[in-house]
Amino acid sequence: MAKNLVIVESPAKAKTVGRFLGNGYTAKASMGHVRDLPKDKLSVDVEDGSFKPKYGVLPDRRKVVTELAEASKDAETVFLATDPDREGEAISWHLLYAAHIDQKKTKRVVFHEITQEAIREAFANPRELDTRLINAQQARRILDRLVGYQLSPVLWKKVRRGLSAGRVQSVALRLIVERHQEHIQFVPKEYWTIEALLAKGQEDDKQARFEAKLFGLRGDKRAVEIPNDTHAGQLIADLEGAAYRVESVQTRETHSRPSAPFITSTLQQEAWRKLHFSARRTMLIAQQLYEGLPLGDEGSVGLITYMRTDSTNVAHSAVNEARHFIQRTYGTQYVPHTPRFYTRKVKGAQEAHEAIRPTSMERQPAVVRRFLTDDQAKLYELIWKRMLASQMPDALFDATNAEIQAHSAKSNKDYAFRASGSVLKFPGFRAVYMESLDEAENGQANGEEGGPLPPLVQGDVLACLGLNKEQHFTQPPPLYTEATLVKALEEKGIGRPSTYATIIATITDRDYVNKDKGRFVPTKLGIAVNGLLTAHFPEVMDIGFTARIEEELDDIAAGEREWQPVLKEFYDPFHRSVGKAMTEAQRVPRDQIDEQTDEVCEKCERPMVIKSGRFGRFLSCSGFPECRNSKPLMMRTGVECPEDGGELVQRRQRGKGKTFYGCANYPNCKFAVNTKPLPMPCPECGKLLVASGKENARCTACQYKGPIPEAEPAVAAV
Repeated sequence: MAKNLVIVESPAKAKTVGRFLGNGYTAKASMGHVRDLPKDKLSVDVEDGSFKPKYGVLPDRRKVVTELAEASKDAETVFLATDPDREGEAISWHLLYAAHIDQKKTKRVVFHEITQEAIREAFANPRELDTRLINAQQARRILDRLVGYQLSPVLWKKVRRGLSAGRVQSVALRLIVERHQEHIQFVPKEYWTIEALLAKGQEDDKQARFEAKLFGLRGDKRAVEIPNDTHAGQLIADLEGAAYRVESVQTRETHSRPSAPFITSTLQQEAWRKLHFSARRTMLIAQQLYEGLPLGDEGSVGLITYMRTDSTNVAHSAVNEARHFIQRTYGTQYVPHTPRFYTRKVKGAQEAHEAIRPTSMERQPAVVRRFLTDDQAKLYELIWKRMLASQMPDALFDATNAEIQAHSAKSNKDYAFRASGSVLKFPGFRAVYMESLDEAENGQANGEEGGPLPPLVQGDVLACLGLNKEQHFTQPPPLYTEATLVKALEEKGIGRPSTYATIIATITDRDYVNKDKGRFVPTKLGIAVNGLLTAHFPEVMDIGFTARIEEELDDIAAGEREWQPVLKEFYDPFHRSVGKAMTEAQRVPRDQIDEQTDEVCEKCERPMVIKSGRFGRFLSCSGFPECRNSKPLMMRTGVECPEDGGELVQRRQRGKGKTFYGCANYPNCKFAVNTKPLPMPCPECGKLLVASGKENARCTACQYKGPIPEAEPAVAAV
């Protein structure tokens, strides 16, 4: 009897799904997308306004497609089990046409976690392909092709050959450039603060000491402004010998609520804050945890639910499991009276989906750690703790605020000081997990505002042990990190969960931005590209417009709009702008895009600059053409070193000219490989993959050899 064929994206996922289905099924991997718009031409019919795409099988997927076509002929039923989102729906649709699969014997199955129960439920309830989701993904792909294919030639002519631009990534670049401009143009404003060290009772009792900050004059709701040292000195002189007494004391109970389980954006943010993982690294590891890893006698099993989601919804069964685990481990007082459920009032959020959570709370991080790599164990523990904490009670604090009067006999003024503190009464969810804060949020208390104050009551006389003045300057808006950029993209509606990592990776790989101590800084090239695009394509670069496009794509997915009219509304004015920019935009001078370096020309001692030519980026003397000295540049790959997390860069052996790839942190890290490293992990063990020919890859750690797998859904290049 013919077996049923199940098609998924990766070998790891095929292995896990196949184990749960048993002997009656054969699971095979498509290795991601099998069909796309060919790169050598527009591949979209724009002349008649139909925007009909002309797809072709990807060259490195032809062998896979042939194998799937043969397997489908002998199968009784073909189950398309690609990922549960628009991208997965489109991959299944492309498979039908690329492999010529008989649609009459085809069924679509969807699951958000790869466990026995979820697989059984999905295969018991198959459905047809959802054309609405397919059309939404198709519209996005065509839209990105139209933008990238027509914007890029403008950059070639006006900036430099070989550049590219994209609809979403270019807007992300604009955010980084504008934040950098705000940062460097910021003019700090000086201000001072004054604090009094006060004591109640015995002055030598350190427990009775506390600090209070000068707020203003008693009865005046306006805060005092202290612009300089002179003014601060005058205030301290007037406060010398002042009489201090407690004016009022208020103590109230405050709550700190746990955060919702992770969605894609919050996972990327928190993985950056706590683990310093890039968005791309986070998603690669999460994919491994989702698709399944061998856990000893238990076999291969998916450890987390689907990692591309914007929903905080959690299945009732998972909530109940977490509550039972909490009660058994921490006690009844750590279980809220009613379960916690989280919702997001965001247009386009897929509430039918689930948040990112462990497939079983019983698989505790300490238990599964021995089966995981270090990165996998760290990310899994983060997801596990976040889910557990989300079902625990609030942390409780006693927060105390004291108003203190200081009477100056010199000026007969009554100054107002304020002191605050809090005491943790009940840790609640903090017994398991606390969310980290971004740099801009560090001044915000997470339910507590400092140490405890001594017992104070109205009328208490206080001793002043000293006055301290301190200089401050207002701070510029911080440059974006991986975490804050992802947060901004989500808040502004730029892109979708599946695209954040790719957006960041693309603008980095294109040398439009660099990282300085973990913060994004635009290169001169990035600034020039952004300036040209913003000036001549204001609508494409408009943040609000980009967000509206995302909403229209959501409307297509919901069946509320047709995809062709959406494309036509965008394309006609955009195409006119392209033609206008080709004739009117001024060419960017070379000195505005050549990057300065600290390296000095050994021939004439002038600074070396980074330039680009037909063979890529290289170092050249800034004295060209008088001095023609040049040499290869250490080329970036965007791939992280498996030993210390540094970037792998292209190097050349001295005297031999042979190319190899080593860690940028050399000599502290001496990891190196002879062939080009790839940005996606090994589908078998999750380790580093390197190229093996044009279409294949091999693992540096295990025996895997095969087609290059896809790391992320296809997104138009910047």
